[in-house]
Amino acid sequence: MRCHINRIPFFFCMLLIASVQALQTWDQAYQQANAALQKMSNQDKINIVSGAGWSVKPCVGNTIADSLQGVSGFNGLCLQDSPSGVRYTTGNSVFPSALNLAATFDRDLMLQQAELMADEFKGKGVNIALAPMMNMLRSPFGGRNWEGYGADPYLTSEAARLAVRGFNNRGVMSTAKHFIANEQEQFRETSSSNVDERTLHEFYLPPFKASVEEGVPSIMCAYNLFNGTYACESDYLLNQILKKELGFRGFVMTDWWATKKTKESAVGGSDMMMPGTDAFGSNNEVWGPNLLSAVQSGQVPQSRLDDMAKRILAAWYKLGQDNGYPAVNLHSFDPSKAKNVDVRADHNLHIRKVGAASSILLKNTGNILPLQAGVSLAIVGDDAGPGQTSSNGCSDHGCASGTIPQGWGSGTANFASVVTPLDGITKRSPNSKIQSSLDNNDLNKAKTVAQQSDYAIVFVFANSGEAYITVEGNPGDRNDLNLWHNGNALIEAVASVNKNTIVVIHGPGAVNMPWINNPNVKAVIHALFPGEETGNAIAQVLFGDVNPSGRLPFTIAKQESDYSAKITLGQPIVQVPYTEGLFVDYRHFDARNIEPLFPFGFGLSFTTFAYSNFRANYPTSKSDTFSVSFQLSNTGKVNGHEVPQLYLGFPRSAQEPPKNLRNFARVFVNAGQQASVTLDIPSNQMQIWDVNTKQWITPSGQFTVFVGASSRDIKWQGSFTLN
Repeated sequence: MRCHINRIPFFFCMLLIASVQALQTWDQAYQQANAALQKMSNQDKINIVSGAGWSVKPCVGNTIADSLQGVSGFNGLCLQDSPSGVRYTTGNSVFPSALNLAATFDRDLMLQQAELMADEFKGKGVNIALAPMMNMLRSPFGGRNWEGYGADPYLTSEAARLAVRGFNNRGVMSTAKHFIANEQEQFRETSSSNVDERTLHEFYLPPFKASVEEGVPSIMCAYNLFNGTYACESDYLLNQILKKELGFRGFVMTDWWATKKTKESAVGGSDMMMPGTDAFGSNNEVWGPNLLSAVQSGQVPQSRLDDMAKRILAAWYKLGQDNGYPAVNLHSFDPSKAKNVDVRADHNLHIRKVGAASSILLKNTGNILPLQAGVSLAIVGDDAGPGQTSSNGCSDHGCASGTIPQGWGSGTANFASVVTPLDGITKRSPNSKIQSSLDNNDLNKAKTVAQQSDYAIVFVFANSGEAYITVEGNPGDRNDLNLWHNGNALIEAVASVNKNTIVVIHGPGAVNMPWINNPNVKAVIHALFPGEETGNAIAQVLFGDVNPSGRLPFTIAKQESDYSAKITLGQPIVQVPYTEGLFVDYRHFDARNIEPLFPFGFGLSFTTFAYSNFRANYPTSKSDTFSVSFQLSNTGKVNGHEVPQLYLGFPRSAQEPPKNLRNFARVFVNAGQQASVTLDIPSNQMQIWDVNTKQWITPSGQFTVFVGASSRDIKWQGSFTLN
């Protein structure tokens, strides 16, 4: 992090740098929490576990307590969204989405983004960041898919682990959410996600398990029911799985208004009730005096209240927030009360870097990209220009106007600035003749400017978000996977008059591409939701300043019916059957022998790579690690990154999907050079959950290992047997 006086006070910036700290152990933190608890009254304990209510205090979530008897340094707890940046404030950054981070397959960038985001939360005085989001991309229609890390549990687990580490490094409490099986927005408060035990353990639980292992201070329980019981009231989920089986020592907070029952949520394992009342606009407290009465009457044991408060205090001590933590300077509900501290520093450089690194080149016929400076360009599509979305003109970005660098809902943050694609391209190629047509319904103008230009770049999008806002008929979840605003017709119209048509997509995941085989559509880039530097990042890729290395963290199908799961509708309690089990995304496509349009892990480069000299170290016992080493050669003329991926196939008796991602690396190789790569699979990644013994076991039989450039582009495979 660099300190620029014109962006952030120098002394404050240096304070942030100095905030990288060694954390206490949980045992040390609990010693302090136990000592503090002895000085606290029951009312103090109630006040730290109960929310103060919506819009009562500056943050989206606040504890009732602003101080605690005998607890030095405690000034209340501020909880604030989001996974994209600090919500409801100014002077903040809007970072690339978690889905973009996943598309980089770059652990260093994942960690760096978490640290920079934590700096901004801390700079605003936020104690608890409501991030990261680690629900799985079970269905491509899911509204909040872009807030998470894609469709694979291993990739999501690695990203989640690094997010928690980054926030921990800066002394900011992170929140692993939403626990668990919260994969659709419609009926999220009145639906039951019905998941079998093995699928829970192998597919949906791993990111939370990784977060616990990394020392996550807080986990947010979800809105939905799980197998018939509300997640925030589920003894099975919160007490048996999370706290006992995984050994989670932090605290469980409820999602906002996710529970309405005092005893059930407290005894069920929730430790902090947010935001305090039972519904938006209600003054009925769920905990507060009701919880105190429940303790006094014996409905909720005194030991349970003590445990709640102790867990919250231990997390607070563990992150070192008892020693000089910044005061809250934002105000979510009355901007006139905020201090407008600018916490961005030079984070735009990282945002631009991730935006470019996560750009996924899907097609590049005849190596039409990169473009040369000075060529004439037609920039077409409303997604290329300014609009209400990028100017914060609609609440929580619940509209689709202009370029779309993020989705909508509580997972968003306000833009201090946005570089649109039109601005980014114009700045990058000042000598080009550039014409634009930003009205998607004016196909005649689009065709005119395209016909007059050497190249036509069509910017199109799809969008999604959270259920409390419906945008253009989409209730959070997507109604279909089509491009919005006449996008398909716009592409076809431009391609009909320009043989060098390039398509750039913003969106929350897979989209239908009926035009993909049009010979005049020479190149396609999926940019996902890259945040505030979207225009600069895309320009860097288009003109070859950055060689694209983004890889799909999900599969793009040829048709919507090929996917394994849709959104489930119904009433009154919607039963959402997770009957596809482990067979989600590429695992489903592989098992059913369905040819995807673009497979998981796919992405092109401006150069070419060759894999050679494979050497495997096979395990001889069930406690051994597998490893494979190989040479990766850049056989082209451009420096670039390749993303080798390691997949594992289990013995047939295990009834696992054919391939399961178990490792990856993003490797930079200069043109004409080579690099040595080693990938391994530890023994615990060769295990499956046994529902009879309730434990992880290593099946006996033949395992297959695959090294590939995607889940379908396999460069080498080997096998070994464990008995």
